[in-house]
Amino acid sequence: KNRILWITKNLNRKNTKIWIKEKGQGAKLILDVNEKSVFVSTGGIDFDKEKPSILLLHGSGLTHIVWSLHEQFYVSQGFNVLSVDLPGHGNSEGPSIKSIEEISNWIKALMKSIDISKIIFVGHSQGCLVGIDFASRYPDYISKLVLVAGSYKMPVNQDLIDLAEAGDEKAILLMMKWGYEGSKAFIGGNPVKKIINSSRDIIEVLAVDLNACNNYKNGARSLEKINCSTLCIFGDLDKMVPVKAGTKMSEQIKKSETKIIHNCGHMIIFEKAFEMRKIVKDFLTK
Repeated sequence: KNRILWITKNLNRKNTKIWIKEKGQGAKLILDVNEKSVFVSTGGIDFDKEKPSILLLHGSGLTHIVWSLHEQFYVSQGFNVLSVDLPGHGNSEGPSIKSIEEISNWIKALMKSIDISKIIFVGHSQGCLVGIDFASRYPDYISKLVLVAGSYKMPVNQDLIDLAEAGDEKAILLMMKWGYEGSKAFIGGNPVKKIINSSRDIIEVLAVDLNACNNYKNGARSLEKINCSTLCIFGDLDKMVPVKAGTKMSEQIKKSETKIIHNCGHMIIFEKAFEMRKIVKDFLTK
């Protein structure tokens, strides 16, 4: 059976749920999905089934940490937050999932494990491919879709795939070169390099994700099937998903709107977090 572990502040038991409290820690979930342990950050509060739930999905090789400037903001607006580590990423048990379609199936299984029927899906980069696929295949499980710096197809440079499969740190350097407009502005260094910090991570996580993106071919058909309200956000300096390509994609989604953030590259969630989250809030609450 599915297990739910809440990490909060005191230990007590109620029915089949285990509530654990850790001093100085916000509420987090450890879910059992497909017999694997999955880590979910909830933005510091206990999950409330009466509230609408936002699922935040990170990009290739990354973890829930990339949403650290977003989680508590959405919580303060009255939403549940489910900021997940995909299998094999961060604190979730592996292995990494090898295809976008399988990740969509996994999201559905995660929802079942926590007994929720609908989510607001917010995805970044690779997370957008999953959002597009999920919304097209499971329309009854999604209320709104937010695509951040993503497209319906994300072909990956073969040199980058080769480096990642070899566990070469140059793969990270290429990602930072292509993905960041303002990487030098980050205090304490670029966060991507801190998340993907070993050859093993590069081989077992990043390489798997990059191949999943490269192999996803159902995007164009999936766009036609999306019926929920959709927000597409792009950075005007994004080299990985240029605004022209992104705008063309958003025009193919029936109920979509597009927002462009200026002086921003691919990593909008870091580079322009405050501007982005306000745009998302306005979309969700109007």
